[in-house]
Amino acid sequence: MTSTRHSAPDCHKILTQLNDYADGELSEQFCRELEEHLAHCDNCSIVLDTLRKTIYLVRNLSQTPPHMPADVEQRLFAVLDLQDFIQSENP
Repeated sequence: MTSTRHSAPDCHKILTQLNDYADGELSEQFCRELEEHLAHCDNCSIVLDTLRKTIYLVRNLSQTPPHMPADVEQRLFAVLDLQDFIQSENP
């Protein structure tokens, strides 16, 4: 893949359609345009790859979420500024 500089509007148009592309809901014509863009744009290709991996993980995640140690969960929520979701150690 060769990286070519694309304009922000071109990439924005592609990025707004990636979910539909990944779901197979775009017209053949737009799929061809999108694939041509992706063939030359590393940044958009990385976003698509990440989206596909995320979809795969969500679809294959069991009903029970993986266990996360309480201290890791609290640090993650603190970093994400989700203080309302952090359970108090003193109920």
